[in-house]
Amino acid sequence: MDDEGLVTIQSAHSGAETLTRLESVLHTKGIQVFARIDHAAGAASVDLTLRPTVLLIFGDPRAGTPLMQADQRVGLDLPLKALIWEDVAGQAFVTYNDPRWIAGRYGLTGPAAEATGRLAAGLEGLAYAATG
Repeated sequence: MDDEGLVTIQSAHSGAETLTRLESVLHTKGIQVFARIDHAAGAASVDLTLRPTVLLIFGDPRAGTPLMQADQRVGLDLPLKALIWEDVAGQAFVTYNDPRWIAGRYGLTGPAAEATGRLAAGLEGLAYAATG
């Protein structure tokens, strides 16, 4: 599913298992996880409820730097982020910004656009490894 630059992939696993699988594949690929933000825990800390919703922020300078060399403002959208969340029925999903959409946002062309294509393919592979 693609929705205004967002890619959402349904998981065959729970949200917690999908998160564990994504973190594992990132670690295996040598991709640094910069932060894990548990939005549901944040909501609970102020006595609000939210279904499982965790944001992972991750990246590899070898992949992102060429985009920022073309336009430093791309740094607003990097590092990459993936949201692991569950709907009301308990079905888990992974949602992320399509790197091709990011490239279009900044009008990237040439080598930066090519790097974006490789980044998009890699991110898709990571998401399917976590959800499959």
